[in-house]
Amino acid sequence: MLIKYRRFSKLNPRVSCFESPRPLCTSTASPISRADLETLVLCQYRGGQFHDLLRSVISTPPVLLAACQNLVPGKRSSDIVSIRFPVDTLALSLQTDSFDVGVHCVRLHPSRKKGESLILSDLHLKVVTEAVRMVLEVVYDSRFATFSYGGRVSMGRHTAIRYLKSSVQNPNWWFRVHFHQQKFNSDQVQKLVSIMKNKIEDQVLINLIVKLFEFRVVDIELGGFCFGRGFPQESGLNSILVNIYFNGLDKDIQNVRLNINEKHSELDTNDIAVFHKPVRVYAVRYLDEILVITSGSKVLMSSLKDRVVNFLERELEVKVDKLKTALHSATLEKIDFLGMEIQAVSPMVLHPPMSEKAMRAQKKYLKMKEMKALELKNARETIRKKLGMKILNHLFKKLKRMQGFQSEASIETEVSEMFRMWANDVVEEFFRSQEDCWNWHWKLSSGDFFNIRKIRDQLPEDLVNAYDEFQEKVVKYMQPKRLQKALREEQMKESVEMQKYDNSIVEDLTKLCMKVIAPMNLVRNAVKMAGFTNSMGRPRPIKLLIPLEDVDIIKWYAGVGRRWLNYFCCCRNFKMVKTVVNYHLRFSCILTLAEKHESKKVEAIRHYTKDLKVVDANGMEQVYFPTEREIKMMGDKSLSDPIPVDGALCMSLIRLASDDPSGRCVAHFCDRTDTILYRVRLLQNRLNVDPQDPKKWVMGMGAIHESLNRKCLPLCTEHISNLYLGNITLQDIDCASCVDVL
Repeated sequence: MLIKYRRFSKLNPRVSCFESPRPLCTSTASPISRADLETLVLCQYRGGQFHDLLRSVISTPPVLLAACQNLVPGKRSSDIVSIRFPVDTLALSLQTDSFDVGVHCVRLHPSRKKGESLILSDLHLKVVTEAVRMVLEVVYDSRFATFSYGGRVSMGRHTAIRYLKSSVQNPNWWFRVHFHQQKFNSDQVQKLVSIMKNKIEDQVLINLIVKLFEFRVVDIELGGFCFGRGFPQESGLNSILVNIYFNGLDKDIQNVRLNINEKHSELDTNDIAVFHKPVRVYAVRYLDEILVITSGSKVLMSSLKDRVVNFLERELEVKVDKLKTALHSATLEKIDFLGMEIQAVSPMVLHPPMSEKAMRAQKKYLKMKEMKALELKNARETIRKKLGMKILNHLFKKLKRMQGFQSEASIETEVSEMFRMWANDVVEEFFRSQEDCWNWHWKLSSGDFFNIRKIRDQLPEDLVNAYDEFQEKVVKYMQPKRLQKALREEQMKESVEMQKYDNSIVEDLTKLCMKVIAPMNLVRNAVKMAGFTNSMGRPRPIKLLIPLEDVDIIKWYAGVGRRWLNYFCCCRNFKMVKTVVNYHLRFSCILTLAEKHESKKVEAIRHYTKDLKVVDANGMEQVYFPTEREIKMMGDKSLSDPIPVDGALCMSLIRLASDDPSGRCVAHFCDRTDTILYRVRLLQNRLNVDPQDPKKWVMGMGAIHESLNRKCLPLCTEHISNLYLGNITLQDIDCASCVDVL
């Protein structure tokens, strides 16, 4: 197969895209740690500002090595940087202000000859931007509000959702800020620069960030669906810059919250029987998604909305869609946030009481359990009785043969010991029954003529003393104190349950909680649009994946399914998402494998099993697609910032049949040369639809940029497997090094 490669030129026409071999890296420095980086940055703090961060911090080899380390997912060793990467040369160019951003930018043109080109940064510029992000994170992370999520360590989507479910109390009204789809213009860039100059006094660093915007390497788009989805068009600096830009709004909302909390402080309700609901204001911001909630009145929420909108339009100079930024009732309307649907409900909805059918089933089960225990007890007593009769019969016959009951046989000891053990068991079992003890105590201690004084005087003294001792033993061993204690405990338990029931009724009338559910319409429409199901909603094969290897087909399906499971694991209706993955995706994969080998579904299941097991080169079975048991056991157990499924669902990698050498792997700092060319096929091009068209595209789902369609990526077996499984994204790959195969 004859393959022609078309090379992509740099944005700077004076520089060729194939430069001379760079000198080997001679740096002996090791990557700097987080604590040392914070110390190094704080050393530049003077007079309320940070000075000379680019030359003194960012351009140092340890910081650049740490940036290289961050660009390699899953690895933390110090030798991850290729020896061919010029860390010292890059540090020198930054220190001497000779680093040219335009030289390290690559322009990719769309395949349809329509739309804007995509400008990507090469590996050198990615290292620089990552180093800048690390330093800005140290400067600003402690200054961000507590409700600012996204682009921060341990502050992801699931953390924001858990805050909504655990901290928000009695929400009445809320609104979400909707932006018109807009990219940062020069005025907004200057506004961002002025915000950064309040804390950073480093004109060289500011000029570098401005150049990144000028060359469109950093391109922030508000109101879109690109943030935090692993798309190549998103720069690593976008998240931290968005947080810096909206930090003023966060502080303003925080001041409003503090003022309202002080004004409506909680009352001391210990001595008065009233239900007091203090007015509170809650806010959550994940990058450009802003949600404001209040437990107060609609008038308060309306004034707060006007204040937020005015701040965004006047201070931050962004366009807000006022029609969609409307007030919503928390109990009557759902609101979309972070790709999920949120609504305020009573606690009984989240923790519903047991239904009558379930209660009948529980009583039936307990009754069957008691009957089974009684049957086992009767069977045990019957077996014990038969065994005792056999022993007595054997002993009687043996003694009869010996013509008398005087014998030297030692069986009497064993028999007496066995009967003693049985007697102890019977007595112990008798004392477990509180009702039997009560009955025997009543029979032995009531209505006796020995208690009459005239009769006691006429009876012998030894007989009266024996009777008194007997009554003391009866009281000691058979007086139902434990039964009375058990009755008191049962009554106390019933009172506690009644109190708990009363509290639940009161909470249902006075308290509201957050209910988070997955948008199943979006999931079903995405499954249908990608081709997992037909028009009837039944699984179908995807013929585009047939040229792939069997293990690659399974990995592609596994990557889509696991991302959906990880993303929606915090939702109330997570079982419905499990059904989509466990049924639609699993059988679509089975049907695709059957279509590839021109066989039936039953034969594919017989060969791969329902768990889709494959055999590796060593003959060991590997399972990539989550098993039915694994899916069943999944739930909300961990806090994370999962990547949405858009990047894996909208793209498929098709292997090219070529024996020509493909070059070095395009994954960051991978030196393997045993690579294979894979062509990128985008979903929107395969369906011939525009992602901006809401009638043909699933709203809320992002799309990879058009310019990557039909581009080819040389990848090694390790990184292509991780890309299929969703362990890495296109942001972890140097897409600027892709080739165009004609």
